[in-house]
Amino acid sequence: MVEEESRLRELAVRVRTADVVDAMGRFHRHRCHLTDLKSPTPDRLLFGPAVTISYLPSCQKALPPERYNFADLFREAIREGGQGRVLVLASNGYPDASLGGRVKLSPLAVHGLAGILTDGRLRDFAELPEYEFAAYCSGEAVRWGGDAVTPFEANRPAVVSGVAVRPGDYVFADAAGAAIIPGAEVLAVLEEAVRVVSDEARYVEKNRREGDRGDDGAPKE
Repeated sequence: MVEEESRLRELAVRVRTADVVDAMGRFHRHRCHLTDLKSPTPDRLLFGPAVTISYLPSCQKALPPERYNFADLFREAIREGGQGRVLVLASNGYPDASLGGRVKLSPLAVHGLAGILTDGRLRDFAELPEYEFAAYCSGEAVRWGGDAVTPFEANRPAVVSGVAVRPGDYVFADAAGAAIIPGAEVLAVLEEAVRVVSDEARYVEKNRREGDRGDDGAPKE
C-alpha cells in the first residue's frame, strides 16, 4: 500500500490538472473538473483519496447542533484514518457560505490530512498556510456560515460544483483547478496523464523543428 501511494504521488507531481482532465476524457465522458477555485496555498498540490461531509441549510429544530456538527462528522469521516486523505465539503447550493477556517480546520493538520476541497468558502486565508495541508475553495469568507448551512452527513457520495465525489475517489487540485478521479482507476488515469504531457511535448517540439527549417524545408540561416 505504501509503495502504491508512493507511485501515485510520483506520477501526480509530474502532471497538472489539465493533463488529468485530458486523461480522464480518454476513459470517461462525464465531467470531472472544477474551475474558478481560490486558494490560500496555490503553490501546493492537493492529492489524495476523498472523505466527504455534506451540508444542508441550517435548521436548529431539524438539525440539532449536538448531533449535526463539524467535530462529530469529521470524526465519522476519518473513522478509518485521515492520513493523506482529502476532506471534501459539499455546500449543496451555498457557495458563498463559510464552511471552515483556521480553528475549525485545525484537526486536519492533527490527523495528517492532505488538505481540503470545497465549493463553499473558507476563512483565514492569511493563517491557513501555517498548516501543512493544501486548501482549495470558492473564495475567502470573513463571516461564519453556521446560520446558513449545517454539516449533515459524512462519507456519502456528494456533489461539489456539479461534480460527483464518492468516498475513496482521488482529488487532484492545483492553482488551475481540480479533478476527481475514480479510486479504482487512479493509477491508470495518472499514467495516461503522463502520456498526455509527453504527447504534447513531442507535438510542440515537432512544430519547433518545422519552424526552424522554414517554409521551404531548408534550415534557417
